Amino acid sequence: MPEQEIKVQDQYYIVAPAAPADDRTRVLKHNETFAVFDRFGDIQAAGTGEHGIFHDGTRYLSRSVLQFDGTRPVLLSSAIKENNAVLTVDLTNADRTENGKVLVPRGTLHLYRAKFLWNATCYEALRIRNYGLAPVDFACTFFFDADFADIFEVRGLQRKRRGMRLEDRIEDGSIVLSYEGLDGVLRRTRIKASPAAEQITSGSMRFAGQLEAQQEMELCIAVSCHLGPAVAPVLGYDAALLESDRAIEQLRGSSCHIYTANSQFNDWVNRSASDLQMMITSTPELFYPYAGVPWFSTAFGRDGIITALQYLWVDPKVARGVLAFLASTQASKELPEQDAEPGKILHERRGGEMAALGEHPFRGYYGSVDATPLFVLLAAEYYQRTGDLDFIHSIWVNIERALDWMETYGDPDGDGYIEYSRRSKTGLVQQGWKDSQDSIFHADGRLAEPPIALCEVQAYAFAARRGAAKLALALGHQRRADELARHAGLLEQQFERDFWSDELGSYVLALDGRKEPCMVRASNAGHCLFAGIASPAHAEKVANLLLESDSYSGFGIRTVAAGEARYNPMSYHNGSVWPHDNSLIAWGFMRYGLQECAAKVLSGLFDAALFFDQHRLPELFCGFGRRAGEGPTRYPVACSPQAWASGAAFLTIQACLGLTIDGREKQVRFEHAYLPEFLPELELRRVSIGEASVDLHLERHQFSVGITVLKRKGRIDVLSFT
Repeated sequence: MPEQEIKVQDQYYIVAPAAPADDRTRVLKHNETFAVFDRFGDIQAAGTGEHGIFHDGTRYLSRSVLQFDGTRPVLLSSAIKENNAVLTVDLTNADRTENGKVLVPRGTLHLYRAKFLWNATCYEALRIRNYGLAPVDFACTFFFDADFADIFEVRGLQRKRRGMRLEDRIEDGSIVLSYEGLDGVLRRTRIKASPAAEQITSGSMRFAGQLEAQQEMELCIAVSCHLGPAVAPVLGYDAALLESDRAIEQLRGSSCHIYTANSQFNDWVNRSASDLQMMITSTPELFYPYAGVPWFSTAFGRDGIITALQYLWVDPKVARGVLAFLASTQASKELPEQDAEPGKILHERRGGEMAALGEHPFRGYYGSVDATPLFVLLAAEYYQRTGDLDFIHSIWVNIERALDWMETYGDPDGDGYIEYSRRSKTGLVQQGWKDSQDSIFHADGRLAEPPIALCEVQAYAFAARRGAAKLALALGHQRRADELARHAGLLEQQFERDFWSDELGSYVLALDGRKEPCMVRASNAGHCLFAGIASPAHAEKVANLLLESDSYSGFGIRTVAAGEARYNPMSYHNGSVWPHDNSLIAWGFMRYGLQECAAKVLSGLFDAALFFDQHRLPELFCGFGRRAGEGPTRYPVACSPQAWASGAAFLTIQACLGLTIDGREKQVRFEHAYLPEFLPELELRRVSIGEASVDLHLERHQFSVGITVLKRKGRIDVLSFT
């Protein structure tokens, strides 16, 4: 296949044909629409080519460049507001010269751009102010284009055929760019300006005028994405911004807020919260944290579940939305081309032309081995957090179907372990969270042959059955509860026998199709602590191993330890650092009373966040060892923001505090709470259980953490154990 294609060795892959021209992109998202700009607020075909305005899996605007007086303005600053709603850019004019004489000096005119997304439309206001002492003539031009590329085309996949780009239409002061896909769907981009442009051509809008000294003018541009024959209403800039602000405030309103004595830590936490809220797609049919921008802005089962777990103590309605959506999309029959089997939980759902035509398998794809037990695990944790038995009752049939899948399709040889091997010819080869083709291997570097039983998947299955037993008991199903608890106990014993390695001092990565262990030191073993299947003695050994220099880079725990056959700190899964992976491991440390180990993970991630633009942790970063005075090395095509990278902050904080919330007993509990030196004080405001809430102040002492109740509304008991 051509080099630029993304199907490499039967594995879908994100190519990086060139280094990013400027890695400090600016990202906006609202529901099914997201946009990637450069720092000028422009869209250009440069670097890895991810710039654009995208809607439902298609790029509706592939170029948008502002020129002022025939040249690019000078960049002063660029930022996304803390709530992630608005991109603001400050620009000024370049020197205007004639015959070597400067007629209008640089810095005379100030250009202020503000852009945001709302209901499939990108709204922009451009304000131009003359700070000079004399009138200034000006001309600004917006250049634009729309390639209507499917997101998989943008990622590098070459198609044999494409639909038809229709003739541009100029009407009522706007221009409409259209594309009729091979799926028969009409996709249109409408660009409208107010006041109307002086000149509109196919590919540009020109505005000209004169500004008196100290005079200011504003023009607004709306770029709307229309899918199918319907045309959604487009509001004015101010009205749309007001609706956007209201929606954000409503989403933030019920969440717990974290404040500390460390302003940089607050920046990281606030950015993480805003990123998570931005990634949540909220419609009457859907409330779900999409995985990441630009490549994974869609519903992923595993990602959504883990994000909901990370954020569960902060705001449980995210978990409820994830559970409801995944229950509604649970597979009901065998579809080998989609790796679907009855009871299995969705891996990925895509929109767009290529998905509709079946040019890839991801329109509704079920090729993940862990999403199904994690779904059950999340349901149990949600009930523990909220006590919402009515909701659990409404999805109990889905929980039972997931448990049935774990017993049957998930364990085809009946050995007690959940295994995977793909059935779809174009599906994922590796179906755990490390889903790159070379991620599961033996000590000598040989790739493991399927069917493969990953260590962490067995741990998830153990936690799922134990949690489901509690749900069954709460629902009055005593016999089913006893059966599930017994099965969990047997799996725990069997797992310790078959997966523990004294030679490694850890759990093996996996068992291959011949039941041969993959003797590799990997972060997967830390997930066994997260799920609670590890014995206490083995848990401590795993924790020590993961925090040794071969595994701990100084910024986080590597996916694979240095020295292993396929270790490469620049790889996707074989030596890089993933924040979400670290957060789950930190929670595992807490489960075994190792809060100081969890604090080391928190410290590393926080230090890393300080070096990334906007204090935003990306999907992953390279696993090179920490060098004095330097930050972590970036991974070239990492998604940023990524939902579960943002969620890492909250689960890791929870792990350090030993914090659990029991919605049934109306209790907030702290066990062996620990605050690192850089966090002498911390406040949790509006920790809620139903309508009740509590505000707490935590203060670090030499050997303990003091906890004070600042405010209480309704009945909530606060308990602390040391």
